[in-house]
Amino acid sequence: MLIGHSRRRTSRDTRASLRVGLLRHGEVEGGSRFRGHTDDALTAIGLQQMHAATDGKHWDRVISSPLTRCAAFANAFADRHSLPLTFDARLKEMYFGIWEGCTAAELMAIDADALTRFWNAPDKYPPPCGEPLARFQARVLDAWNDIVIGHAGQRVLVVTHGGVIRALLCHVLKQPLAQLQTFEVDHGGLYGVRVDDDGTALSTPDAVRRV
Repeated sequence: MLIGHSRRRTSRDTRASLRVGLLRHGEVEGGSRFRGHTDDALTAIGLQQMHAATDGKHWDRVISSPLTRCAAFANAFADRHSLPLTFDARLKEMYFGIWEGCTAAELMAIDADALTRFWNAPDKYPPPCGEPLARFQARVLDAWNDIVIGHAGQRVLVVTHGGVIRALLCHVLKQPLAQLQTFEVDHGGLYGVRVDDDGTALSTPDAVRRV
C-alpha cells in the first residue's frame, strides 16, 4: 500500500519526505493461530516470503519487533545490506491473554460467544485477560510517532505483525479502530506509507495499494 498525494511535489519535498515500508512477517511454524506474544519461529516458506517482498528495494535502516518471527528476518536483512537495525517492543503483536497460541477452531469449541464478540467488535470485547485494542494502538502509535520524528527524509523498513499494520492503517487512513479487521494483510505483505516533511502521513482515497 502506498499513501500518495495529489499535489505536485518539488524535489525538496521528495527529499524531505519519509518513506516507511510496513512488512508483515511470513508464515510461522504451527500455522494460523492467535499467536500474539507467543514467540514461534518462521517456516522456510515464511522467510522466503519476506525476502521476495523486499527483493530489489532499498532502505536506509530497519526497525523491527523483537519477536523471533520478525527479528530473524530483520537481522539477516540488515546484516546483508549493512543497515542499522533497531528492535522496538512497542511493535509487538497485540497480546491475546488466555487465547495466546490457540487456533480459531479451538476457541470456537471453548467459547464461541467470546470469539464472535471479538470478531464483530474488537474495540469493545478484548480477549480474556488480553490487551484492549485502544491500548494496543496507543503503544503502536508511540513507536510510529518516534519513527516519523526521528527519521525524516529516510526510507525505513518496519518489520512487524498483521495487527500492528492494521492499527497503523486505521490511523493513517483515518478509519475507526473497530474497522481494523477489514484490512487484508498477508504473510510477507509489504505496505508503504509516505510521510510529508511536516510529519503528516499522506492519505488520499485512491492511494491504497500493496507495494
